[in-house]
Amino acid sequence: MDGMEERKLRLLDRMRTLCARREYCEADIRKKLMKASDEDEDPGAGFPAMADWIIDSLKRDKYIDDFRYCRAFARDKSSISGWGRIKIRHALSAKGIDRECIAAAMEEIEPDAGLEKLEKTLTAKAKALKDDPYGKFKLLRFALSRGFEYDEVKGLVDSVLSRDVPSR
Repeated sequence: MDGMEERKLRLLDRMRTLCARREYCEADIRKKLMKASDEDEDPGAGFPAMADWIIDSLKRDKYIDDFRYCRAFARDKSSISGWGRIKIRHALSAKGIDRECIAAAMEEIEPDAGLEKLEKTLTAKAKALKDDPYGKFKLLRFALSRGFEYDEVKGLVDSVLSRDVPSR
């Protein structure tokens, strides 16, 4: 076995190990492979073809599946991180996931999962901002930065402020 073939199999084994631990999309694995080529003293002209071969092998063996990744990412970011649909959609799009896959993953998100987490966070922030005259604006801006639409958060912010903080 020549050096290039040995290197290809070693990289494939390393990527399989990574993918066995958690979900990755094709773009993430491609970045990891490019980083590995940057670390090599001589990546060689055939490296892009090698990366394609490794990714094809990982897909064939079901180590990576962008649709599965997309669903897991959307579910976790919504329920655990408290992200809104807009932020999730943009993050997946930035990873090169196709629109149909993103749309299907967005359908699986529980509509209120992220809002429940956001409400808890806003309640804590409202207490910290109780003397700030711009507190409502800051809460709205924070909620919008989490990827929620204005219509979703306006009532939530008003509700949090009315129950936790004297009226402004």
